[in-house]
Amino acid sequence: MPNANGHQRAAAHSLHAQHDSRELTSAARQKFMSRFEREVDPDGLLEPQERARRAAHAKAAYFGRLGVLSGKARRRAA
Repeated sequence: MPNANGHQRAAAHSLHAQHDSRELTSAARQKFMSRFEREVDPDGLLEPQERARRAAHAKAAYFGRLGVLSGKARRRAA
């Protein structure tokens, strides 16, 4: 049986070759960012610009923690 993952990958590349990737993923990125906005402003009291600024920092902290954990896991595996 052919590798379905290879077909899916080819289809994804074709889609992104024909369309703007930012438009295709806009809804998903917005949903992901809303997680951090709710984290920093659960009651919705902040001004939109301040909420966005804090959410960007919360996102950076999240990915920073992931990087630290990834490094620890790689060192344990080595």
